[in-house]
Amino acid sequence: MSPLDVGNLRFRNRIFVPAHTTNFGEHHLPSAQHLAYHRARARGGVGAIIFESIRVHANSLGRPQAVCGFDPACIDPFRRITDAVKAEGAFMLGQIIHLGRQVEGDFERTVSWGASPIPWSISALPPRPMDEFDMEQVIEGHLVTARNLVAAGFDGIELQMAHGHLLQQFMSPLSNKRDDEYGGSLENRLRFPARVLAALRAELGDTFCLGIRISGDEYVDGGLGIDEAERIVPMLARHARIDFVNVSHSAYVASYSLATQMADMAFDPSPFRTLPARIRSSLRMEGFATPVFAVCRFTGLDEADAMIAAGDADAVGMARAHLAEPAIVRKSIEGRVDEIRRCIGCNQGCAGMLERNLPIRCLINPIAGLEGTIEEPEALPRGARRKFLVVGGGPAGLEAARVAAALGHDVTLCERGDQLGGQLRTAWLMPKRANFKTFIEFQVAALTRLGVTIVFNTQANAAEIVAFGADRIVLATGSTTTAMPIAGGGPVFTLPDALHQPEKLGGSIAVFDRTGEWGTLAALEHFADLGKAVTLFVPATSYAWRTTIYSTLANSRRLRERKVRIATLRAVRAYDGQTLEVEDLSTGDVERLAGFSALVAVDHNSTDQSLYLALRRAGLPVLQVGDNNAPRTALEAIYQGHMAARAPFPAALGHTTRPAASMRRSTEDVRE
Repeated sequence: MSPLDVGNLRFRNRIFVPAHTTNFGEHHLPSAQHLAYHRARARGGVGAIIFESIRVHANSLGRPQAVCGFDPACIDPFRRITDAVKAEGAFMLGQIIHLGRQVEGDFERTVSWGASPIPWSISALPPRPMDEFDMEQVIEGHLVTARNLVAAGFDGIELQMAHGHLLQQFMSPLSNKRDDEYGGSLENRLRFPARVLAALRAELGDTFCLGIRISGDEYVDGGLGIDEAERIVPMLARHARIDFVNVSHSAYVASYSLATQMADMAFDPSPFRTLPARIRSSLRMEGFATPVFAVCRFTGLDEADAMIAAGDADAVGMARAHLAEPAIVRKSIEGRVDEIRRCIGCNQGCAGMLERNLPIRCLINPIAGLEGTIEEPEALPRGARRKFLVVGGGPAGLEAARVAAALGHDVTLCERGDQLGGQLRTAWLMPKRANFKTFIEFQVAALTRLGVTIVFNTQANAAEIVAFGADRIVLATGSTTTAMPIAGGGPVFTLPDALHQPEKLGGSIAVFDRTGEWGTLAALEHFADLGKAVTLFVPATSYAWRTTIYSTLANSRRLRERKVRIATLRAVRAYDGQTLEVEDLSTGDVERLAGFSALVAVDHNSTDQSLYLALRRAGLPVLQVGDNNAPRTALEAIYQGHMAARAPFPAALGHTTRPAASMRRSTEDVRE
């Protein structure tokens, strides 16, 4: 919480929100949602915010949600954002960028540029190798953008030289194969990035805050590593004054490298934290006192404090942590740590939406990205106190109960089992998905703090729910695992059964997946970690098609290391306990594959609508949420639970409130 001098700025503390794509832009301009989003995080106590990558040239725009800085039309909407953030006591910096080969021009019909004609993925086209005239355009674009940001009231600028974008494409031997003065030796590969940096410093003057973001390691064979990065940063610092160095990692190449950029809960973050420490040490050895920033998977101020106290960084950036909890700094200062929604690194609402060109969201904070439209429930004025009954204690039911209680209602949660958490309890049987337990523990603690009545071991039927007399019923009874019919008579396990009883699977298992979801992806690695030989069969052309490449690229590497075999365009037709019959969907041929001790068949869950329909027919005020509405993921379930608790009450409730009855275990069980 100590202040930090960064160039001519004094941050009120050493926590900042690093630049991260939100997809909130409208027609390449900053939006009202940007303003509300960043104002909420400034109000939450952060020292500084760095606005997401601001494009400096037309052929770097990409999708329409991307924000440009070279068009003067950006100045007024940016000014509204900088004014709002500074009014809350935080500084506002802007990251300026040319993405180079990452932008294909699908939206703008432009041609991508790069250091060399090397595509970033197998599905991409080679970029046009830049000539001296292209370079001049890029430099001028940076300068025009910088002028516009200064006019818009930004306190500082971060030059993006990381994450495999254009300037890093010149620095990296992986993407720069030039044989002119801009390729070959490290000094040559730095020539163009250093020109951009020097031109910016000359444009902004010595007193304006200018920093860089750089990758300490690309985590890809043949790319930049920390040994070279330790040399690069002091070389750049000697070339032009740098007020801060924001150390990240990765390159935007379709490999394990990209997955490290937003490392999910399966990663140990400690290796990433050695990178800023080494670059800070190299700067100090060269006589530079430049503040060094650290990022990646910091979920609480305790972790940030340890990094700073050890002398490994001067400030810590927390992007996903602020997506999950905008007030993480303020709540920490006020001693309300137990109220902090701590990021679990699931990558479902942030990276998952980013990949789909949708506005980012957050699994554990359903109002992230909706700031300005939806306020935190605790901040709203109390209305009439209503009587809520939430049936089901999975992620949707827990969120509905928490939000309803935070709004001041009288809430009872009825759970048919003896524990809360629903299907997420199965997820955290896998160590690499254990962070879901952290989230459920937060929810349960919140229910206790807010005075929610929890009734266990009670499967409520329609008659009991009617007798309870609630003003609102939230039906969150979840879904049922679907057993896939497989001919042959061999042992076929559902995924939950396999995770609960892995000892029954034997040593060589087949997994047939028709969902493409996170559960199967995580289970493959989990079974392999248990020492089992694993083969995955999927009817699609790829696997894990409903997850995000920002995680799956890392999973692919780990599955390869564990020798997990993946067979696409394959459908399991029969299993006799030893031999699989597998149809090749490309040819229609059927293969017989021997040596499997068990088959795990994964299909979409199903739901029973009978209780909901009975309550509707009785005229009760019931809302369905989560898997009871339609089986999806925890992201959808938690959002629906949140919104059900906030849904307005009709002018007339439409039913007669009966005297309260205690919830008891029913002898007339209704299937959930």
